[in-house]
Amino acid sequence: MTYVSPTSAQAITDLRTRITQLPHAPRTWTIQADLSTPTGASDLISQLKTQTTPTPLKIDILVNNAGIEIVNHLTETTIEDYDKVFNLNVRGTLLMTQAVLPYLPLEGHGRIINLSSVGARYGFKGISLYIASKAAIEGFTRAWAAELGGNGTTVNAVAPGPVPSDLLDRIPKEIVEAQKATTPVEQRLGSVGEIGSVVAWLAGRDASWV
Repeated sequence: MTYVSPTSAQAITDLRTRITQLPHAPRTWTIQADLSTPTGASDLISQLKTQTTPTPLKIDILVNNAGIEIVNHLTETTIEDYDKVFNLNVRGTLLMTQAVLPYLPLEGHGRIINLSSVGARYGFKGISLYIASKAAIEGFTRAWAAELGGNGTTVNAVAPGPVPSDLLDRIPKEIVEAQKATTPVEQRLGSVGEIGSVVAWLAGRDASWV
């Protein structure tokens, strides 16, 4: 599990504790890494390899969940804004996936799951960089599924509507309310657990032909 900001250290420590208390007592690792940098993904893998030694590193499932948004109208959007969003959401996903490929199972049937957004297919004002970055993620997903599927490895994207999070807190309230109003299920926000269940399903055996 990765995190970028020191302010997230306690939250990820708490999550790690919850995971290690599951009945099968899984081992967990947390690594602070900035995936928006050109070396962030490779540095992460290098750190992970030192923690799993002497067992050779094997990665069955990658969830590309790191992301950022900037709320800005077109006339106010800067090159710096573009770099901040695309360096993490798009380039970071590309480099992280490339870094993991050598460690996917040789026998195939690995899982790559990218987090997109309903915004990739709908136009919401003020968050065009975020929307464009998620559209790029869905393009990656389709192409990588075609490239990697020969040995049973699947690549999918999960594209939620609004879900309570730090990101959602920065979205203009009128956009969130409009999304809720057009959500068929109870006109409500989704939950982290509901999205997690979809990701978990895609990571499992039942999604082998998706």
